Amino acid sequence: MANIEERTPPTLWERATNVLPGGVNSPVRAFRGVGQAPFFVKSGQGAYLHDEEGRRYLDYVLGYGPLILGHAHPGVVQAVADQAQRGLSYGVPTRLEVDMAEYLKGSIPSLELVRMVNSGTEATMTALRVARAATGRRYVVKFAGSYHGHHDSLLIKAGSGAATLGVPDSAGVPADIAALTLTVPYNDTEALRSVFGQHGRDIAAVIAEPVAGNMGTVPPVDGFLETIRDLTQKYGALWVSDEVMTGFRVNFGSVAQARGLQPDLMTLAKVIGAGMPVGAYGGLKPYLSLVAPLGPVYQAGTFSGNAVAMAAGLAQLDVVSQPGFYDTLIQRTDALAEGLVERAKKHHVEAAVNVQGGMFTLFFREHPPTNFDEVLESDQDRYRRYFQGMLERGIFMPPSQFETVFLSSAHTDNDIDRTLDAADVVFQGLE
Repeated sequence: MANIEERTPPTLWERATNVLPGGVNSPVRAFRGVGQAPFFVKSGQGAYLHDEEGRRYLDYVLGYGPLILGHAHPGVVQAVADQAQRGLSYGVPTRLEVDMAEYLKGSIPSLELVRMVNSGTEATMTALRVARAATGRRYVVKFAGSYHGHHDSLLIKAGSGAATLGVPDSAGVPADIAALTLTVPYNDTEALRSVFGQHGRDIAAVIAEPVAGNMGTVPPVDGFLETIRDLTQKYGALWVSDEVMTGFRVNFGSVAQARGLQPDLMTLAKVIGAGMPVGAYGGLKPYLSLVAPLGPVYQAGTFSGNAVAMAAGLAQLDVVSQPGFYDTLIQRTDALAEGLVERAKKHHVEAAVNVQGGMFTLFFREHPPTNFDEVLESDQDRYRRYFQGMLERGIFMPPSQFETVFLSSAHTDNDIDRTLDAADVVFQGLE
């Protein structure tokens, strides 16, 4: 009888590529920009991830931002478990939705009314719908390299995964819809004035990350956000401050609020959900009163304000509101960011860093970038080798130059030292 050849069982990645487009449920997870297959996570605890092969990684991705307390924080886990025992979804209001909305309004005064949704994409999509309804206008202004979700109106010259894959304008977006989005370089106040000079009376809204996070971390230059506020008020457009990434991540509350600015509308997600699918949009009462059932702007969601997600978010927000929380987070973030640049220069590797609160990005270029074109001038091949070298040493950095490094309160001084020691070796190989 002939021997039956034993077949090697397919890897988890091979199984994934047979059933998921590209093997993933979100493009940046494919690691295509760094030319290797991703690892598959089995669990996370504190600042660390454990994969299905038994490897351990010090995590600086943190679910792309929401896990500001680290993985499986006991208070968050307990809140989720307690609520899950009472039920997962009801289809009618819960006290937790009211608690969350009151918390957000109390933390960010410009949120006079808030509507919970399930993602940042839902939040930005609806905020623009509200802006168009309020103004009766068609155009939206966004900034090149900024990513505000994957809906048609805003997937135009997007950063993050779109830039990594080299498709800044997505297929499937009708040209007629794309034409309603006007794109301006981030931090370019003169270009923004020019666009308003040409189209100002037809512009419904300017949507902007107050700190760009999807072209890597790029802070606003002096006067940039103030110019957005001034021009939108002058021309009767609305300012939508997209704080999906920055809300409660850069500082307690919103970046706009911390800078003494009041946007008309704001979007939130990530940190307010502690890793659960959550989003929110809110703003001044006259605009939110346009939303159904009060007004003609329709938006609905079966899982919006989900009780488990609200419980998780409230538990996390309770921790970050404690005195000194952000001071410690920022101190460690600064130490890591500055330490990476110092070690790169030690090995004659050109590097610069942008830091904001508990997030930063390392760029392999002489000076920190201020817009997407400058980000694109960074040495992306060197970033790829840096990512691979760090991963080999158990340090998980973002697999794309266009993503942001995040720290959590679970990261310790020893974790920072370990990361810098690994980087010292990696940079030596990048000379």
